[in-house]
Amino acid sequence: MSDTAQTAKAPKGEKKAKAPAKEAAPKRPRTPKPADYVPRMKQRYMSEIRQRLKEQFAYTNEMQVPRLEKIVINMGVGEATQDSKKLTSAMEALTAIAGQKPVATKARKSIAAFKLREGMNVGCKVTLRKDQMYEFLDRLVTIALPRVKDFRGLNGRSFDGRGNYAMGIKEHIVFPEINYDQIDQIWGMDIVVCTTARTDAEAKALLKEFDFPFRN
Repeated sequence: MSDTAQTAKAPKGEKKAKAPAKEAAPKRPRTPKPADYVPRMKQRYMSEIRQRLKEQFAYTNEMQVPRLEKIVINMGVGEATQDSKKLTSAMEALTAIAGQKPVATKARKSIAAFKLREGMNVGCKVTLRKDQMYEFLDRLVTIALPRVKDFRGLNGRSFDGRGNYAMGIKEHIVFPEINYDQIDQIWGMDIVVCTTARTDAEAKALLKEFDFPFRN
């Protein structure tokens, strides 16, 4: 054996040095919001909408003026009973849309025809309040709804009699946070806007001020 081969070979019993581990790419830090940050829709409500509603319904106290209370987004995932990865994908999409981590929804009762057992995961939902609620509302009205195919306006009769409004969206890809090229399935969702209005007429007037495009 040549001297070159002997020098290239590591001495017996000596461990080879490990290659240095690759450092993980640093996470991009989130841009902190200014201390005096107020969402655009919230600022609009406080400076314009509240006063107009007070004059329209002749409220004697500002506390009587209806306001947004919360927005609940629910995404049903029937395929989750057969494939848990479907639920994970839906929850990731809803997190991107809402900016808040959702929780899994479970079946309330067993249905043999659908191979559904009580307690099984069947979807996910998230409840938005305060600034996140106003930010989502802004994206919904100004970006998402105009991108809905063949959109002809929202049903103005979808109130529950207690000032809450419900609507459905067939494709979650209308939201700008979703990259169409990276999704494996299109999900629908139900959106419920809860207000403090005492009547449907007051709630509808409030949502109209937020530019909800009602067709009737």
